Amino acid sequence: MTQSTRVPRLPLRTLAVLAACLGAALIGAWLAHAWLGRGEAPPATEVAAVYDAPRPLPPFELTAGDGSRFDAARLRGHYTLVLFGFTNCPDLCPTTLVTLAAAGRLLADLPAQRRPAVIMVSVDPRRDTPPVLSRYVAHFDPGFTGVTGSEPAIAAFALTLGAAFQRGAEVDGSYTVDHTAALFLVDPEARLLAVFPTPHVAAAIAADYRRILAARKDG
Repeated sequence: MTQSTRVPRLPLRTLAVLAACLGAALIGAWLAHAWLGRGEAPPATEVAAVYDAPRPLPPFELTAGDGSRFDAARLRGHYTLVLFGFTNCPDLCPTTLVTLAAAGRLLADLPAQRRPAVIMVSVDPRRDTPPVLSRYVAHFDPGFTGVTGSEPAIAAFALTLGAAFQRGAEVDGSYTVDHTAALFLVDPEARLLAVFPTPHVAAAIAADYRRILAARKDG
């Protein structure tokens, strides 16, 4: 796995942006829980913030690791865990993917259509071409899907989920990308349903996912 030779310290402004975006996503989920009683009652979860009224995702168009179009239609009919990351990430991204692979094994007894798909949206489209991204995510689980696209398209998609990213300064040809580390659960109707904040623990993710399934009619 390739890593940057030098990783600059995260600027305070970047940390503030990422924290604000994650905070907005979490606050939105809890406000939906408190004020929008029109949907199904959310389950009691250990770590996940669950929306009472899931938020429909606006249209988007990205590219899957196999070169095919990736849009809202690819999210329909099953649950999906979305994370943002990049293949040159030195620690956070591979750790999260290992955790998600472990969570998947804990959910292996569920019928295939009820297990969550996992997609990693690259925040580094400059280096993460579809083939590079496809090989990278397959290293952690052959069922994982890598997704990339133009930087504006990725940024717009991230914003709809309450995420953000920012490329760091290039030093000796290397750079890192600061990005939101939360996981986002999308329901079978392509709606944002829940947010899993850090730290990520496989057992907690799997347990909360089962609680969410049990509480929903489509589960």
